[in-house]
Amino acid sequence: MKVYFIGAGPGDPELLTLKAQRLIAACPVCLYAGSLVPPAVVTGAPEGAVVKDTAPMTLDETHAEIRAARRRGEDVARVHSGDPSLYGAIAEQIRRLKADGIAYEIVPGVPAYAAAAAALGQELTIPEIAQSIVLTRMSMQSTAMPDGETLENFARTGATLAIHLAVRNMREIERVLIPHYGAECPVAVAYRVGWPDQMLIRGTLADIRLKVRAEKITRTALILVGPALGEARDFADSALYDPARPHVLRPVVGVDLVEEHNT
Repeated sequence: MKVYFIGAGPGDPELLTLKAQRLIAACPVCLYAGSLVPPAVVTGAPEGAVVKDTAPMTLDETHAEIRAARRRGEDVARVHSGDPSLYGAIAEQIRRLKADGIAYEIVPGVPAYAAAAAALGQELTIPEIAQSIVLTRMSMQSTAMPDGETLENFARTGATLAIHLAVRNMREIERVLIPHYGAECPVAVAYRVGWPDQMLIRGTLADIRLKVRAEKITRTALILVGPALGEARDFADSALYDPARPHVLRPVVGVDLVEEHNT
């Protein structure tokens, strides 16, 4: 018997990996985080399977379901949103599995920031503009952030910020980030990305708060901040395909032509 922590992606069932689909279809028990994972993601569970939304359940209640499955010798598909390695709350579940000697495996999924970038139709790492992405969140009513992992510290890097669980704290984001990025820095808020009611809101640090408030968005949103989200057109091409910069799979163009002539 094994527990499979499955990343379901941002919400679109078509963004499940083949492995995720196969395991959901094979496991007699499917426990999914219904507050972030739509039921359509788990419709592939086998006929007669135990399928439960764990949103209203406690950690102990969820683990009790897993222990019951072990007594029956049944594998469990534990389905989380996005990629379970990021804010998936699987560490405490794994701790209990290890204590009980229950085997587990993690199946990665499409993270929200990647799905948001795709929906926005852009790359988040632009040559000479932004080459780093900081995945972070804000404390608010959830677990406190470790010392040093503050929004202000990350803002000093100038990197693209992907801020989770913070859409109710837009005023604080504005206050902290404007001194580092400027009031006109581009911002995008991706609400329920991958769901049928997905909404993408673009703005700047100066006006995004009012735009979000106008749409009455209070949860399930990812905030992207940084110059890479702008409409820059004068950035340099990546060196990856530069003919003047050879690598093992692409020798210098001039050398190729000389060798061809000599032969």
